[in-house]
Formats: sequence, structure tokens, C-alpha cells
Amino acid sequence: MDYPPDHRRRITDDDLAWDRVRLTVVIPVFNEVRTVETLLRRVREVPLWLEVIVVDDGSTDGTRDLLRQFTGSLIDRLIMHERNRGKGAALRTGFEHATGDVVVVQDADMEYDPHEFPLLLRPILSGKADAVFGSRFLGGPHRVLLFWHSVGNRFLTLLSNMFTDLNLTDMETCYKMIRRELLQDLPLSANRFGIEPELTARLAQARARIFELPISYDGRSYDEGKKIGWKDGVSALRCIVQYNTFGRKAKPWMAPAVALWDTDERLASISVDRDGAPAHGSEES
Repeated sequence: MDYPPDHRRRITDDDLAWDRVRLTVVIPVFNEVRTVETLLRRVREVPLWLEVIVVDDGSTDGTRDLLRQFTGSLIDRLIMHERNRGKGAALRTGFEHATGDVVVVQDADMEYDPHEFPLLLRPILSGKADAVFGSRFLGGPHRVLLFWHSVGNRFLTLLSNMFTDLNLTDMETCYKMIRRELLQDLPLSANRFGIEPELTARLAQARARIFELPISYDGRSYDEGKKIGWKDGVSALRCIVQYNTFGRKAKPWMAPAVALWDTDERLASISVDRDGAPAHGSEES
């Protein structure tokens, strides 16, 4: 693993491993030519050691050509789906290629603020959590918008909680941050927005330690490009039942005694100054 020369940017003066942990940001993109560049620049402003993986899910509005311009600068790895397969398929592709210690999902529509990554990462670094959900319903600042959409989200969360026996407030949130070893061990199969209830079900089956923290939320209207609709809500009902009841379940998981970022190898590598540049980005299909 290459260590970029500028990764030693501490968030606070505490003794957590801010300078030793690598966070993989997986960004699924579909027809977001208006927002994706701004989003990528915001992600790169976050004072953490990042790996940015973008999966374009068959965009047709010029997004693909725009993304190619940022490979090797704002994007570490760009992966192209030749046809639109859905958010879940794009995320699963990104998860497979992740090499960081922790993975977080970031939508490209500017509804979520990547500057909150350190807030979500803290419970994992402190050894309290294996996964952290950012909740839009725990009191953080948010745009006032779409009452019935929020009602639907709360209902789906309630139903999911009844199956998983968790007390989440926002199962449908984009901001799910998970330790990579755990994430890549989950048997995921959802192709569309069903990935949200599936991730939640699999984490519950794995007996992962889940924290939930308030986040800000700048939701957009359908006129502004919001894609999820009532049909996806109906599909989520089926997914909640399916992934919690039928098929392959996640195996119970336990965090290793020593986190990857606290191993002797990582400590020794970080202690040596590297003069080399970060690895160049790549594009794949």
C-alpha cells in the first residue's frame, strides 16, 4: 500500500489513528454531470487519507467524459458500467475494489456533506463500532422538503428494525461507514436501492456493532434530479423481507484484536517519510 506524502493531517489532538487509517470513499454515479465535479472537490477537501473510487453506472448525460478528466487527480480509480445496472450494483463493484481500512458510501448529488466523514469515523477508530450510520432524523440541520418521502423512510426503517431487532432511526441513509474486512465478507446481491435494507440486514446478521450519529442533509426535489421514487419504496418492502428471511445470511463477525491501522507493519510504514507521489488513478470497465 502506497502512503501519499500529504496524508499526515490530524483532525484533533487526541490519540486516535487519524494519520494511519485509510478511508475508501465509494461514489456511485448516474447522470450527475451538474454536481459530480463539485462533490469530488469537496471530498478531496476532507483532511483524511482517502482512496476515492467512482463507479459510473452507464451515464448518458456527459458525466462519463467529465469523470475521465479527473482520473489520477480527484479520482483514484474510475470504473465504468457499460449499461445502467442500479445503485446496488455500482456499490458492490466499488466495494470489491476497495483497499482502504474503512469504506463509506458517498452519493454524487450533493445531498450529503463529506466534511462529516471524521464524525462518522471516530467511533470506529475508538474501537466502539464496526459500522456507523449517519442519520438524517437525529436532529442535524436539514433542508425542509418532501414530507411524504420522510414518512416513507421512517416506515421502512421501522419495518427493517422489526426484522433486525435494531433501533435505527434512518435505515435508508446513504452514509453507511463500515470496516472493509467486514463489508467484503457480507453476501450482498441487491442491484438497485434495495442495497440499503440489504446492508442493514447483513450487518445485523453479522452481529456488527453499529453506531448512529446525526448528520446534516441538503435534500433535493425531483425537479432538481432526485431519482428514488415510490416504486423503489415498494421494492424496499420486498427487500426487507427477502434479505432478513430468505437466502444466504451473513456469518457472525468479530473485529480482530488489533486493527489494521494499529499493526506493526502499518506503524513501521507510517513512521518512514515517503517522497514518492500518490499512485496514479486508473479507469476500468
